[in-house]
Amino acid sequence: MSPRTTPGGRPRVVAIADTDSYVKWAAALLGGVETRWDASLLVLDTPLVVSDAQLASALRGSGLGQDRVERIAYPGLAARLAQLRADAVVIGARGPLVRVLARDIAALEPRPVVVTGLPGISIPATRKAVVYRLQSDLFVVHSRREVREFGALSARTGYAHRYALATLPFARGAVTAGGGPHGTGGSDLVFATQAKVPAEREDRLRVARVLVRAAEADPSRRVVVKLRAASGEHQTHVEVDGYPELLASLGPLPPNLVTSTGSMGGALDTAEGLVTVSSTAAIEAIARGIPVIALDTFGVSPRLINETLADADLLGSEDDVVARRFRHPDPEWLDENYFHAPDTDDWTIHVEALLAQRSAGRLPARAPVARRGGALRDAWERKVALGRSDTSASGALAYAVGVPLRSVLRLTKRTRRSLAGAVQQPGPVGSSTQVRSTSAVRTSTTRTP
Repeated sequence: MSPRTTPGGRPRVVAIADTDSYVKWAAALLGGVETRWDASLLVLDTPLVVSDAQLASALRGSGLGQDRVERIAYPGLAARLAQLRADAVVIGARGPLVRVLARDIAALEPRPVVVTGLPGISIPATRKAVVYRLQSDLFVVHSRREVREFGALSARTGYAHRYALATLPFARGAVTAGGGPHGTGGSDLVFATQAKVPAEREDRLRVARVLVRAAEADPSRRVVVKLRAASGEHQTHVEVDGYPELLASLGPLPPNLVTSTGSMGGALDTAEGLVTVSSTAAIEAIARGIPVIALDTFGVSPRLINETLADADLLGSEDDVVARRFRHPDPEWLDENYFHAPDTDDWTIHVEALLAQRSAGRLPARAPVARRGGALRDAWERKVALGRSDTSASGALAYAVGVPLRSVLRLTKRTRRSLAGAVQQPGPVGSSTQVRSTSAVRTSTTRTP
């Protein structure tokens, strides 16, 4: 089938996204192609789907018009893609949902090209991020370093992927590319919150106390805690210990310490500098010439997702935050990390090459990672990824069988670990290991790529 399916002869590219960060990413990614493709966005109803306010914020400045966006329930998705005659589908979602949707799209005839990607800092490259997206034809990342590290991961694991480079949407037109920091002339210290970094309540309370100290140090200037969502709205990752509650637990707060649920762009309009642990908002600030502090209280580790910010020489202490000693990135860091020249982007070239293969009937099939369980396993993965949005009988059956089975397997693993630990010899008397943070040494997963 020819990709020239629209009256103007343009390929029809449809994005599917659900959560705040992925909707923002998908809208801006397609909005940046201007008139090259006939682009639209389907906002998929899942338990974490964006609110109307979050959707409006995501579309603002994206280049994708509201008239190109529609909400859709999962049961009607395949039929809608067939009706749209999508030549390519961009899946912007967490890994488990990408796996489900890519499998569904693989069953369409003719099959669209499947593109996926990650909406922010993706260092370190993780095996899960790759495995979840194996049925995608193209994996979009946003820096030379990410292309290199994901490519090296694929080479080590044998999970072959085709990687492509695209400038992070909010880093387009970065003032840093024009030769130096510009800033905004604002006076706010903006703190970019994250749902799962740091992960432990004790660590998050420590950050809250630092923000209070910063506000008390200079009552004439605001400290703005930029929240990811308003009360009742969802985020890509579930936040257990939110900063409004943490701050409230500290007693009366300085009047110049405020929270904001507006857009990050709006918060940066009045920023003197940005503070974060590892939020991609740091890249957005750097793009606008606004200096940054990446808080070093909890160290540097893959779980904190802050290695690339450390390489940029952006680490700062709690005292640096209170004193507002912001810093700009090392200029040598920029080209390898999110601020490459725009003409280096090649993701649209890769998409069009794949569309040409599809038109010629030569688009190769993409197989998912091999796993046991067959159709019941597929139904289980769909139910877990979609929750209440999957209303199928097979999903309900798989969930009824899978939940107790998973509990048994987890109990078995814990028992085996306990037995293995019991037979280990104790270390030397008086030996100890000092750690700087509970977050830095957690063994459970802190994010779903």
